[in-house]
Amino acid sequence: MKRATLLLLGVLALAACGGADESPPGAEPPATTQAPAPATTAEQEPRQLLVYFLRDEKLGVAPRTVAATEGVGAAALRELLAGPGELERDAGFQTAVPAETELLGLSIADGVATVDLSGAFAAGGGSLSMQSRVAQVVYTLTQFPTVERVAFRLDGKPVEAIGGEGILVDPPVARAAFESVTPIILVEEPTFGEDAASPLRITGTANTFEATFVAEVKAPDGSLIAQQIVTATSGSGDRGTFEASIPFAGTAASLVVFAPNADDGGRLHEVEIRLGQP
Repeated sequence: MKRATLLLLGVLALAACGGADESPPGAEPPATTQAPAPATTAEQEPRQLLVYFLRDEKLGVAPRTVAATEGVGAAALRELLAGPGELERDAGFQTAVPAETELLGLSIADGVATVDLSGAFAAGGGSLSMQSRVAQVVYTLTQFPTVERVAFRLDGKPVEAIGGEGILVDPPVARAAFESVTPIILVEEPTFGEDAASPLRITGTANTFEATFVAEVKAPDGSLIAQQIVTATSGSGDRGTFEASIPFAGTAASLVVFAPNADDGGRLHEVEIRLGQP
């Protein structure tokens, strides 16, 4: 036991002195590098992302969970290009992005994401399809705080417009360029299939009359378990953001948002988001 202890102390002393790895006289000292800090638990955890598909020819949000990665923008685009899953398709989600589209590259600098897609991205479809697919890419990338606008390349070459319909993408475009395919009330949280706990936090953007709309939480049998008036930061032609918390009792199966019709009390721009596991 004593011999083992002495050997261990000798090894530690050798390591402290540099041991046999010391450079010979006159040689350049080896470059030293600092060992990377151990990854934190947060860095190891999967990332929650959003992808923007279409519902009723307007943008709709779907969640994605990806492995921990620094390339979250590329990860989100790959999920977008993969298209909606079976349950999402059953719920009405679609995509205007051609299935053959490939991601060739992505770089981000000074608030602009430059995405390089294969030429298949610009193939087929009319003006609405072209507008929608470009909007899907722009919205998916601008969910990240480092991205404000998006520039496009096809097969490595910069382009000024996408498709024969000529959807302009030069200068780089932001979300505001796609108001025509953005729903009047765009809910970005909660997302499709998300488990809901009280209070239910809802966020997104809206462009409603006087910046207000109604949010309802419904039970599995369709009965109303909570209702709240939500006010965005702007409206009446100027899209604003909103954030609200809705307390409820019971099990939440869906969130319904709509703008009330002042003339007949009907529901305008209604959107339903299924909550919980189907």
